[in-house]
Amino acid sequence: MSLLVVGSIAIDSVETPFGKRAEVLGGSAVYFSISSSFFTDVNIVGVVGTDFPVKYIRLLQQKGINTDGLEIQQGKTFRWKGAYGHDLNNANTLFTGLNVFKNFLPKIPRELKKIPYLFLANIDPNLQLLVLKNVYSPRIVACDSMNFWIQNELKALKRLLKKVDIFIINDAEIRLLSGESNLIGAAKYIFSLGVKKVIIKRGDSGALFLTSGGGRFYAPAYLMEKIKDPTGAGDSFAGGFMGYLSRVNSSNPPEAVFRRAVVYGTMMASFCVQDFGPGKLLGIDRSDIEKRLSDYKRMVRF
Repeated sequence: MSLLVVGSIAIDSVETPFGKRAEVLGGSAVYFSISSSFFTDVNIVGVVGTDFPVKYIRLLQQKGINTDGLEIQQGKTFRWKGAYGHDLNNANTLFTGLNVFKNFLPKIPRELKKIPYLFLANIDPNLQLLVLKNVYSPRIVACDSMNFWIQNELKALKRLLKKVDIFIINDAEIRLLSGESNLIGAAKYIFSLGVKKVIIKRGDSGALFLTSGGGRFYAPAYLMEKIKDPTGAGDSFAGGFMGYLSRVNSSNPPEAVFRRAVVYGTMMASFCVQDFGPGKLLGIDRSDIEKRLSDYKRMVRF
């Protein structure tokens, strides 16, 4: 089946205790697309400037990602510079240059409007709502958000959550949004807004999958000895999760399918953190994913 993602495409500069890299490919839609491309056909919608390297567009295309929705505008590409300390769950933003992304207005090509699986990556919830108005009844819609939109566009975010099936958010952000310190209580607040399923990302503590019907599933993170850069891990998780759902292509997936999708998302995030940018994701194949999944099963079995 096919999957559509709308989000940011960026050039990142990152420093961690394990090294640094400048001017690498980044952005929520990029990490998501590369991750999900291992499972399904992916279509990316975003904007870049005229300075965006052609080699990066070719790289996405080589992964089988459809770039018909990639808009090139006069100006510079969105740039982000960040640094991590030994707490790799928190990034210190050193510089943000929105550039052409500042006035980003998603344009969905006609041939992509009927795609059944939609992921609204971390952008202004008003734009996420606009995308929903311009697509035709997708089977499953998932979205991500962040503290900036919770604090500055709360009304729009709440309107959005009435229209999506799955909300993916980290533990600090769901506490901010709900006002609840307990994650189960925080999820119940999200359910009251209309969402049926919530995934709470917890960095190196794994992920929680909760449903409004009482379903609960915890996937621990894959144990890693060496981590270089956590940038994009959450988007890679979402890509693996949605990519697997698209691959299964069920009109009403049982909870077991969602649980397995969470585990595949966990696997993709574990590859992402092993290198700067999407470098590691670009160097693996499906056999690497399945091998790690087998190891993960042995790790969590009791």
